[in-house]
This record gives sequence, C-alpha cells and structure tokens, in this order.
Amino acid sequence: MKYTIPLWLLLAVAATLAQIAPPAAGADAGSADHSSRTIYTCGMHPQIVQDAPGSCPICGMDLTSKALTGGAVAAGADPPRADRRIKHWVAPMDPSFISDSPGKSPMGMDLVPVYEDQGSGSGVSIDPTVVQNMGVRVRPAQRATIFRQVRTIGTVEVAEDRLSVVNLRYSGWVERIHVDQTGVSVEKGQTLFDIYSPELVSAQEEYLLALRGATPDSPLARSSRARLEFWDLPPATIERIAGRSRAQRTIAVRAPRSGHVLHKSIVQGARAQAGADLYQIADLSTVWVNAEVYEFDAPWIRVGQRATMELSFAPGETYQGSVAYIYPTLNRQSRTLTVRLEFANPDLALKPGMFATVRIETRGKENALVVPTESILHSGNRQLVFVAVELGRYEMREIVPGLAGEGDLTEVLEGLEPGERVVTSGQFLLDSESQLNEAVQKLLAARLHAGRARPAPGRADTLPVAADPTSYWTCGMHPQVVEEGPGSCPICGMDLIERTQATP
Repeated sequence: MKYTIPLWLLLAVAATLAQIAPPAAGADAGSADHSSRTIYTCGMHPQIVQDAPGSCPICGMDLTSKALTGGAVAAGADPPRADRRIKHWVAPMDPSFISDSPGKSPMGMDLVPVYEDQGSGSGVSIDPTVVQNMGVRVRPAQRATIFRQVRTIGTVEVAEDRLSVVNLRYSGWVERIHVDQTGVSVEKGQTLFDIYSPELVSAQEEYLLALRGATPDSPLARSSRARLEFWDLPPATIERIAGRSRAQRTIAVRAPRSGHVLHKSIVQGARAQAGADLYQIADLSTVWVNAEVYEFDAPWIRVGQRATMELSFAPGETYQGSVAYIYPTLNRQSRTLTVRLEFANPDLALKPGMFATVRIETRGKENALVVPTESILHSGNRQLVFVAVELGRYEMREIVPGLAGEGDLTEVLEGLEPGERVVTSGQFLLDSESQLNEAVQKLLAARLHAGRARPAPGRADTLPVAADPTSYWTCGMHPQVVEEGPGSCPICGMDLIERTQATP
C-alpha cells in the first residue's frame, strides 16, 4: 500500500512520539523533561530533516543543526503553578473532551490543565530564542481617537447653481455684438449684443397706440405692456419706450449674472432663433468637484464632512472644502458612488475639467480600542490576532473589527481588552506553527488510536494492538513519497532510502 506524507511532518510526529515516550528504566522523571535531541535541516528547504549532518538533496547546501527539547508543554497549556487556578482538564488531542479532574484521555494520554486566566482561543508555545529569531514584535491594545479618511479622485466641474444661459423668446437679427469672445469675464447687466426683431417692433407700436387712445391703466394698455414683459423686456426699457413715444429698432440683451463666458454660438449679422442658447455664463468663484467613492466607503460619507483637495501639478498645495451632496444612485459599471464637493475658487486656480486627489474626513471616534492593522489575520469570515500571554506562549484570538482609521490603526469591538499585547510582526509564522502543531497532533492521535488497546463500547475486552512500523522508505528528492518497503520513486525513478522513526 502506498501513501504520500511529507517527510518533515513524519519526522515531527516521530519527535513528538519520542517526547511522550516513557523514560528509560532508572531515569529520573525530571531529567526526562529536559532531554533533547538534535536534528539537521536545510535553511532553504525546511521540509528536509535528517538525524545526521549532511547536505540538502535539493540545493546542496550544508544542513544546519537544530535542538529539540523534550517534554514540551502542549499548545496553549502552561505548567501548573500555585498562583493559578485550574478551570478544567482537556485531552491534548481532542479539546472537546473535558474533565473536572486529572486522568487519561480516551486515547490513553494524560489530560492537560486549562487555567481560568487562559483565553478560549487556540495557542502555541515557542522557545523564546526561536521567538527572537522570528522577529516577533508585540504592541498593546489601547484606547485612542481614531479617524478615517477616504482617498479618491475627483473632477472639477462648473457649479450648476452658478450657471446661466442666455436665449431669446423671439426671433431676430444680431445688429451688433459687444461680447464676442469665449472665456472673457462679464458683469451682471452688461450688454452682450443688440438685436432687431420685427415682432418686437410691432409689439412696441401696439403698446404706444394703446397709450395714445387711453390711459396707462386701461385694459388695452396693460395687455400690451404685459406682452412686452412676457418677451423679457426689462421694465426700464419699456418705460423708456413710453417716454419717447416711439418704438426702438434694436433692443439690448444683457448678461443675467457676473462670470465668464463658457459658450457663445452667435456672430454679428446672424439670425437668432427663439429658444436657441446663445451664451453660457458661469460664476467660477465657487466650483464643484465630483468624486467617485467605492461602494464599501459609501456608508461613511455624510453631508457637511470636511474635504481636502490637491492638484497633480501643485503637490503640497491643498484646498479646503466640504461634502455638499451625495447622489442617490450607484454606478453599476464602476460600483462607485458620486459625491459632490464644494470648494471656494477666488483666484480661479481651479478650472473646470481638472483632475484632483480628494481626501474626505468621514468621521472620528474617541476612546476607541485600537490595534495596528498589520496585526490582524484575515481568515475567511474570521478576523484573528495573536495575543502574547506569557513569554514564549501566544494565543490566537478571534476579534470583531470596527472602523479602519488612519495611521494603520483598526478599532476592535469585541475580543480584546485594553493592555493586552498583540503580535504585530511574525504572526504568520506563529499561525504556521499553530497549524503545524495541529497537524502533528492529529497524526499522532491517529497513530495512538490505531496502536493502543481501547475497550469497545459495551464490551470489557480490548482491540488487538496494531503493529507500528519502525522504518519507512522515501525518496531523497521527493520526500512526499513514502512507502512501507523498498522500491523506486514513481516521480524520478531513484531508489528509495530507508528511514527509521521512533516508536511511541
């Protein structure tokens, strides 16, 4: 029968079995707890593990020695101390097996204590020297004020509430243009052009005729005057026509607001159609910036929040503004929400069409429990951190994160207390060590389950003890190939090498 198990994992199981094996006759129990053995491994290929010095079969580097101390404490467990109260006892290979007193597990192993000051998360114990070599750093969880900023890209636009369009309610011909260039600034009431309209001249004559035949308050006079007002003639122009008692051939069309001419569609002598947009005039002293915010940042945006903007050609120079409006719909293609910002533009440095980098200060939260963002491990639906319980012992803790703020800080809603030290560097190695310990324990549990005699349910007899092999055959180039007898590697064809392992 063939099966593939990594060589380093088998050797780790062998080392663990050797540690839990009973001491030799006449040996003192205390000395057994401090026994050690030396293994040799490759720094570039840690799956290569040997009992004697040599070279790596993969890269050819000399193997380095590593001391393994026997009598290691189970992961997450501490040696009994007089100042700690034992909560209960658990099986080292099956944490679901809980006992109120010490004894043996169903697999025949000694139960380990769980203390009241231990957390509920899984832990790992590592030699302090190894911890130093791994570069593990810790930082306490503490209360602080946390802020969150949303950084995005925005486009400078003309403020729609500061834009005016000039058009006519009658048709005519442009007699003279006073503002004949796009981009020039104009003042409110400034004459843009003079227009001659036969319709307008006829309406003036009707009004003058009504004034000659009746008083200004007569129904006919009021109706004629209202017609001129509906055509958007200013009251001052109508009074001037009545005072002169003659119709004006051309009428001056004036700017409705101060600003800059963004669009002009007429020339001198051209016919102007009723309803056609002839000028667009915008006040650019205040501009809008439309910023696109990602969907996951949208819930944090509120009207009135502060915003800063920086232009790409002027790094370091910032403009202060605020959130004026949040659009009610989401862009289906980009999955972004458009947020409108308002910025003052007194010197006209912000020109419509520019791109800018925008930062929105969404909100601040005081007295929040925060940890470095780099300390959080994302594992599917769970967020995990390693807490330094004691020297060389670390506990994996599940947390509920909150607001992710500036300065690489993240709020913790549940799972931690102020002052607890979380691992900020080397937590991935701790996670790997924890998973390795779990894998070794499962393999060890399977071996003990098959090799130890256990009473069957409802019977007093025991199962026969299975023969536990003391040697196996593996490939030097492919340690994942493991067989019970000699042969050749199915991958490269090399002869398999015999290895020995300790018996439990």
